[in-house]
Amino acid sequence: MPELTTSDSSSPRTGADASGDTAPEGGPSDAALQTELGAVIRRVRKERGLTLVQLARLAELSHPFLSQLERGLTRPSMSSLHRIARALGTTQQALFVQAVAPAAPGTAIRVTRAGDEDGVAVSKDGGVARMLGTAPLRLHPVEYRGMHPDFQDYYEHPGDEFLYVVDGEIEIDIQAPDGRRVERLGPGDSLTYPGGTPHRWRALGDRDRVRILAVQNAPGAEGGQPTCQDAETLPHGE
Repeated sequence: MPELTTSDSSSPRTGADASGDTAPEGGPSDAALQTELGAVIRRVRKERGLTLVQLARLAELSHPFLSQLERGLTRPSMSSLHRIARALGTTQQALFVQAVAPAAPGTAIRVTRAGDEDGVAVSKDGGVARMLGTAPLRLHPVEYRGMHPDFQDYYEHPGDEFLYVVDGEIEIDIQAPDGRRVERLGPGDSLTYPGGTPHRWRALGDRDRVRILAVQNAPGAEGGQPTCQDAETLPHGE
């Protein structure tokens, strides 16, 4: 499963991608996915009534980087995409699933086989994330393989999340309402936390062995934030 090129020009401060992650160049299918992701971001931005300059300011990323991203000339790390998604009122998963598996007429059924390369692989905390869902569904399953051995920045998103460890060991740092919690999880262990909870993960032991399934309910489900599909029903700028 190839990873796609990550720009090193997304941060207005340092000229580096916000996460510092980079990915090697992929093949022709990667270029097509890159173009689709850029088109999705451009569409949702316009539906929100935002200019590129306004989105760059809200996401704290550079205008040139976002321009290249929307034209399919570069790809962000999950950290930069997280900034973009928050500025657009959605999530990374909602943006990615629109690019990987847009709604097909008459069906929301999608099979992803072991070893399939039709899911998006993107740099994520020292590993890769592969989107497994399809756009019409109100949940976003993601497979994570490999993980950074040190804690990175906290992530938070509107959707509730279920986490299941398939292999390896991880430690997850959660900023819960009643205080910070650090949990150690191994194969067969699972964890759930509500949307809006700051969290971050790190690998324990062999970082390349880590394999996780995370399932997040789509923004817009159960009163969450609007999905990409819902965006066109919103007044501009909301």
